[in-house]
Amino acid sequence: MNVETPGHEALLEAALAHVPFDGWSAASFEAAARDVGVGMAEARAIAPRGALDLAVAHHRSADAAMWARLAAADLGAMGVSERVSFAVRARIEAIGDKEVVRKATAFFALPQNAPEGARLIWQTADAIWDALNDPSRDFNWYSKRTILAGVYSSTLLFWLGDESPDHTATWDFLARRIDDIARFERLKGGLRRNPLTKGVFGGLEGLLGRVQAPSGVRRADLPGQWPGAT
Repeated sequence: MNVETPGHEALLEAALAHVPFDGWSAASFEAAARDVGVGMAEARAIAPRGALDLAVAHHRSADAAMWARLAAADLGAMGVSERVSFAVRARIEAIGDKEVVRKATAFFALPQNAPEGARLIWQTADAIWDALNDPSRDFNWYSKRTILAGVYSSTLLFWLGDESPDHTATWDFLARRIDDIARFERLKGGLRRNPLTKGVFGGLEGLLGRVQAPSGVRRADLPGQWPGAT
C-alpha cells in the first residue's frame, strides 16, 4: 500500500483505536472505515489487503519517525556501537502504544502474514543502517542487516514485557546485545591475525567478498527496500 494514498492516514488513525481490542483484523478494519465515514469499497481502494495493509503502514510510520530522529541527531559524536544502540532505541520509542505492537506481533506470526512480517523487520534493519550511512557494499551489507534484525526483534520482544521504570531493563538488554556483536567482531579480527586460521578465514572472506549488495536503484523485489529512504 502506498503510504501517501489519500485517506490512508485517517483510516490508520481510526484503526488504532480498535486494534487493542480487536487486533489487526477485519473487525478493526471495518470499524475504522465506519469511523472515517467511508464505504468498504473505498476503504479497500485505500488498503486492498485490509488490516494487513494498515499494520504494514503502522510499522513503516514508526520507521519514518525513527529516520527523522536519526537525521536530527549528532551521530558523528557517537561511536559505531553507540549509534546502533541509539537507532534501535529510537525505533522502539517511536512505537507508542505497546498493545498495538503486541497485537501486530501476533498478527505477523500467522503463517499467511509471516513473510510480510519478516520483510518489515529486514526493512527496519536496512533503514537503520542506511540512516547511519553504512558504507558496506559486499557480504557485510547482508550480515549487518541480518544481525541487526535479530537484535531489534529480540529487544522489541523484551520491551513488550518490560515494566521497569523508563524501560531501563530494555536498554540494558539492548546494550548486552550490542556488546555481543562487538565481541563477535573482535573474534573475527583474531581469526584474521591468527597464523593457524588466517588462511582459511581469508579464503572464506574472499569468497564472500564476491557477494554484492543490491544496486543503488531501489526495487520492490529486492531485500532491504524501505519506502522513504533515498
